Parts: sequence; C-alpha cells; structure tokens
Amino acid sequence: MLPNDKYKELGLEFWANIKLLNQRLGYAERRTSKNPNPGFVVPTVEQILQVFKDEGLNPERLVNDNELTELGLLLQEYMQYRGDVLTNDVEPNLMNKDQAKDLFETKRAELNPNCPLPMNKQKGEKRDHAFLTGLVNMLVEANKGNCDCDYDPRELTALTIDKFPVRTLSRRVDGAFPNIVDPKAIWEIKEYYYTTTFGSRVADGVYETQLDGWELWEAKTNLGREINHYLIVDDYFTWWTCGRSYLCRLLDSMHMGLVTEVIFGKEVTRRIPALVKEWTECENCQDK
Repeated sequence: MLPNDKYKELGLEFWANIKLLNQRLGYAERRTSKNPNPGFVVPTVEQILQVFKDEGLNPERLVNDNELTELGLLLQEYMQYRGDVLTNDVEPNLMNKDQAKDLFETKRAELNPNCPLPMNKQKGEKRDHAFLTGLVNMLVEANKGNCDCDYDPRELTALTIDKFPVRTLSRRVDGAFPNIVDPKAIWEIKEYYYTTTFGSRVADGVYETQLDGWELWEAKTNLGREINHYLIVDDYFTWWTCGRSYLCRLLDSMHMGLVTEVIFGKEVTRRIPALVKEWTECENCQDK
C-alpha cells in the first residue's frame, strides 16, 4: 500500500497533534456486545476541545469559535481516511496461518524457487516455513532477472561514498536489493501467524521500523541518498483483532516518510513483482 500524496509532507506539527489526540482518545473504538464491529476514532470538535482543555493547551489552531480550522479539518479528514483504508483495503489482505500456508505452497509449486525458504522459530507441530518471508523471497527471485539480492543480510546496512563508509544503520534488516552495502531497497518482514496473545514484540517492531526510517531520512536529508524502505506484515489475529492501533501507527509512519510503503498479507503477490521490476531498471543490474 502506497501513501496518499495528500497526506505526505505535512510536517511534524501535524503528526504531533495526531499523536496527542490518539493518545487521549484512542485509535480504535472498543469492541463491546453493543459494538461488535468497532470502527476507528475520528475526533469531534467537542473531543478536541476537551483534550486540549485537559492538557492545558491552546486549541485555536485546530478549533476557532467552535469550528474546525483548515488544519483541524485536515486532521479530522486524515483520521477518517486512515480508518477507511484500514477497513476497506488492509483488513481484506490480512491472512491467517492456513491461508498464508496455502498461498506459500501455491507459489512454490508455480515458481519452483531456488531462493532461501527459511523456517519459522516455532517448535514441535508449529515448526514450518516462514510463509510470508518465503513468499517475498520467491517473488523477488522470480522478477529480479540477473540482479543480485541479499535475502538474509546478517550485517548492518551501510552507505558509502567513494567506497568509504559514511552511514551505518543501527539494526539489521530482513532483505536488501541488490545487497546490503549501498542498497536500492531494504525491507523488514513481520509475520505473527502463531501468536495467540498481543505481545510487546509487535509494538517493538513498529518502533524499530520508525528508527530505521529516521536514520534513512537523515541520510536523504544530509547526503542526498534515498533508500527505498519497506515493511511487510501479516497475521489477521495479531494485526486486526488485537493490534489495530498499531496498524494506525504504520499508516502514520508511511505518511510521515519513515517507510516508503507498507505491504499487507496477500498484497505481496501484487506489489513485490511490481516493485522488483522498478528496482531492476538500474543499469548495473541490467548489464550483469
């Protein structure tokens, strides 16, 4: 899923207010017997005024004479957009374990891959392939032509000038194209198919991705080096049933420019081939 251009480059002030309101009002409505299919929070004028009153803050740039200002309307509109996209586009793409396994096996039979198909970290009966990672690897391999790809970097991403290191990211990523030194694209994969409760590692994964994004933003700002940065996530129970607030944070991160694109579940079958074809347009790949 690509960000909506209308909500890009809105500045940190805009996102400060998004975070404040979501912190106080929540991201998603609570699921109850009277509200079994809760939506996402879109604050009213009254709610905005109450939050600012409780915080001892001045709401005039968002609400003036009990009417939303241009900034207030944009903020409200974005929250409505975010909820609509998550409901209409993201939820239908999220898979459970069985659906992911079926798609993995279908693509493996179709593509006959030679790329790594790693196993998950589970034990006993839960031990199986890491389905989403395998899907990503197969789809990259099927579309990369003669280009290299590092399917499992075991070192930090490095940026160089004249073969001298000028930036090194703080964390290892799950894949790099064409390699981990001066990559054109890097990605992380968060698949939680065997999760039965919502754990802190899901939240950690979101914040780790934001850290990568800030480091890449710094490199782009000060070095003019732009690296495509992707987050690929799946598991219906983890992300939708338990973690809708973190889905909101993922869309926020994308529109803040900290992630180039977030890809959800079976969306990989459409987006990965298209992205790899974009990456392989560089001359170095085609000349190999």
